[in-house]
Amino acid sequence: MKPGIGIIGTGMVGQMCHLANFAANPACRVVAVADLRPDLAAAAAQKFGVARVYGTHRELLADSEVSAVVVVTKRRATGPIVLDALNSGRHVLSEKPMAYTTAQAETLVEAARRQDLIYSIGYMKRHDAGVARALAALARLRADGSLGRIVAARGWCLGGDTGRAQDNFVMTGEARPDGLELWDDGPDWMPRAMRQGYDNFLNVFSHIINLSRHLLGPSPTLLESAIETSGAARLALDFNGIACTLDLANGANGAWREGLAIDFERGSLTLELPAPFAEQEAQVIIVHDGQSTRPARATSWAFRRQADAFVADIVDRKIPLASGADSVTDISLAEMVYERQAGGTA
Repeated sequence: MKPGIGIIGTGMVGQMCHLANFAANPACRVVAVADLRPDLAAAAAQKFGVARVYGTHRELLADSEVSAVVVVTKRRATGPIVLDALNSGRHVLSEKPMAYTTAQAETLVEAARRQDLIYSIGYMKRHDAGVARALAALARLRADGSLGRIVAARGWCLGGDTGRAQDNFVMTGEARPDGLELWDDGPDWMPRAMRQGYDNFLNVFSHIINLSRHLLGPSPTLLESAIETSGAARLALDFNGIACTLDLANGANGAWREGLAIDFERGSLTLELPAPFAEQEAQVIIVHDGQSTRPARATSWAFRRQADAFVADIVDRKIPLASGADSVTDISLAEMVYERQAGGTA
């Protein structure tokens, strides 16, 4: 039987990046949506041909045809809703960040493990076809030694235009609702003045950290860090002997600029990422002895590939490319960075 998908949260991202993509997948059925904004939920359901509309996530979780949910709510409400969904026996894809503390994240992972469920986090860039090409090229270059050994890596995220190509969603004038259970937006020791920047760090900059781990190794060591109040940062990570610096900044004018460059002794592999909502693939650039090549790109969208992968993971009982268990590391790294800052060390 095709998985029955429920979408919890029908705002812009819920519709444009999730509802539209799951509705287009013939391997699943979108059977219900839930939102505390009744007019918005009804309008989104009508636009995407969804039969059932619920006012709360708990009402949706009482629907026996829902076997998996996508959680796209305000960030502090994500954890409690995901926990309810996992405890009800539903597979989950949630937007990131999965939580605000390592303890919160581990609670969710344990609930998924206990129920033997698929639990995936919305690091859609891991699903980008260009990223897959970069990962394959990196494995080949490390195996054949044609560029020598890796000597360093550097990543960057300079926020700008998010690349929304079309308004594939509907909106109403309803205010964002209150009444959701919220988890703490940081560990107990974190000063209130740090928390807005920490939220931005987790929401925006965790993507390139997560992607660096995907390409260079799952468990880096934090060497140095410097954080601004806004969440902008400079990090130095050690991936089992490969030093990687990450420069992360907010509010740059113009195009979104994000990527990762891996330097070898005789060349480099660079991955240039599209803006978050742009329906295009990442560009891979390989430099060998001064000669640059760019493997051809096709037309695909990371969000569509992420939706398709979630359905396939449920059907085939596969570990997700961006699993909850793996993504705990991103929360732990963020906590470590901010704990050092709070303690006055680098």
